[in-house]
Amino acid sequence: MSSKRLLITQGHLIDPSQRLDEKRDILLENGRVKSILKPGRFYASALSRNDGKSNIKKRWNHYTGIRDTEIFNAEGLWVLPGLIDMHVHFREPGGEEDETLETGALSALKGGVTTVLAMPNTHPPLDCIKILSWLQEKAQKIKGPNIFFSAAITKQLEGRVLSDFRRLKELGVLAFTDDGRPVMDSGVMRRALEKSREIGSFIISHCEDLNLSLARPLNEGEPAKKKGILGAPWASETSMVSRDLILAELTGAHVHIAHVSAKASVEMIRQAKKRGVFVTAEASPHHFSLSDLDIPDRDPNFKMNPPLRSRADVAALQEGLKDGTLDAIATDHAPHHKSKKAKGIFKAPFGVIGLETSLGLSLTQLVHRKILTPSQLVERMSLTPSRILGLKNKGSLRVGSDGDMTLVDPKQKWTVEPPFASKSANCPFVGMELKGRVHSTIVAGEFVFRAKGDA
Repeated sequence: MSSKRLLITQGHLIDPSQRLDEKRDILLENGRVKSILKPGRFYASALSRNDGKSNIKKRWNHYTGIRDTEIFNAEGLWVLPGLIDMHVHFREPGGEEDETLETGALSALKGGVTTVLAMPNTHPPLDCIKILSWLQEKAQKIKGPNIFFSAAITKQLEGRVLSDFRRLKELGVLAFTDDGRPVMDSGVMRRALEKSREIGSFIISHCEDLNLSLARPLNEGEPAKKKGILGAPWASETSMVSRDLILAELTGAHVHIAHVSAKASVEMIRQAKKRGVFVTAEASPHHFSLSDLDIPDRDPNFKMNPPLRSRADVAALQEGLKDGTLDAIATDHAPHHKSKKAKGIFKAPFGVIGLETSLGLSLTQLVHRKILTPSQLVERMSLTPSRILGLKNKGSLRVGSDGDMTLVDPKQKWTVEPPFASKSANCPFVGMELKGRVHSTIVAGEFVFRAKGDA
C-alpha cells in the first residue's frame, strides 16, 4: 500500500455504485480513495488557503500535507473502479509452462484487471490447506493485482469426497468449484451446496454433462459438420444448468453458473431468478463475441469448453448481459503452451487466453454497439463481481474504498497481436481490430501498468 498521494484529474468517472458518470478529480491516499471533487476543486481549495498565484506546487504540497503527491491528468480517459475477473486459470502449481502467478498477474494488469479469482484445477489441485497457504504466500509477494483463490469442491477434483470447506474458507478461499470438470453426481453437488450455504460461501458450477459433450471440440451444428467434426450439443450445458438450479432451489444455496454459452441456459437462469432462486451467472467475452461460424478451418485456438455456439446463442448472451440475467463478465482465462495447441483440434487442450482482450472486446461488442451503457459495463466487470465475491472495499470508488482503478481510452483503436504478457498465446482474436483500450492500471493507489507511450 502506497503512503504517497495520487491525484487523478479531469477524468470521466464511471462508478455505478455512486451513480456517477461525469468528470471528477479523485485523490488517493494510503492506498484508498480519500476524496472526490468536481474538476479543479482541489486546486481551488489549495489556492484559497494562500495569497497570490505563484508557487502552486508548493501550496498544493502544503494543502495535502505530503510533498510527493503525484498528479496525473486523465483528460479524455474513463476512470473506472478496478476491473474484477472472477474466473482465471494461472496454472500454478504444475502448469508453469503455460502460466505462472507472475505472468498471469502481468496479463491481468495489461487488461486493466486489478482483482482476480484463480481456479483450483492445478496439479495438484487446490483442495487442501497446504497448497492454499503456499499460493497465498507467493501471491502476496507479487506487486500487481489482488489474487484470490477458489478451492476444489471435491478432493482431487474427482467428484466424490468434499474438500474441507469450513477450514478453507476460514483461511481466505472465496468460493468452491471443480471448474474444468463438472460434478456429475447430483448427491455430491447437493451436499456441496448445503455445506457452502452453511459456511456462508457459494459454488461456482461448471455445467457440462460429460455423457452428452463427449469431449468433442466444437458445437454440434452445421459449421462443425462441414468441418467433418462431431460436435457437443447445447443440451450438454443446459441439462446441468437445469439440475443445479433445481438443487439451488432445493437447498437455498447460492450457485454461480460459469461461462454460460447457450440460449436455453440463459432463459433457464432468467426464469430461476424470477422464482427467487439464489443464482448468479457469468459470460465470457469469447462466447458473446464469436460464434461457431467464425472458426477458421480446424484452428485449435478456437477450441474452448464450452464451445463457441450459434449466432442465436451469442445474441442471447448479449441480451442476458443487458437485462442482468447474466451478472458478470469473466474471461475463463485458460493459457496453454503453443506446443499443446499445436497438437490439432482433437488433441489440443480446451481453453483460450482472455485477460488482455476482455475490456476491448466488451467495449467493441457491447458498449459501442449500444447493447450496454458504460455504467452497465462497469457493473458487469467490477461492481457486481465484487458483490458476488464479498469484496466490500472493491468494485467502487466511494471514499474509503480501495484505490484500485482502471483508466481507459474508449476511442483508441488497436489490433490484437502478440506478444502477450501472458506466457501463452492461444488467442482466437489475433488480427481483430478493437475500439477501446486500457491506458493504465492502478492498484492500492499506485500505477502498476501504463501502456507504452503513455508513461
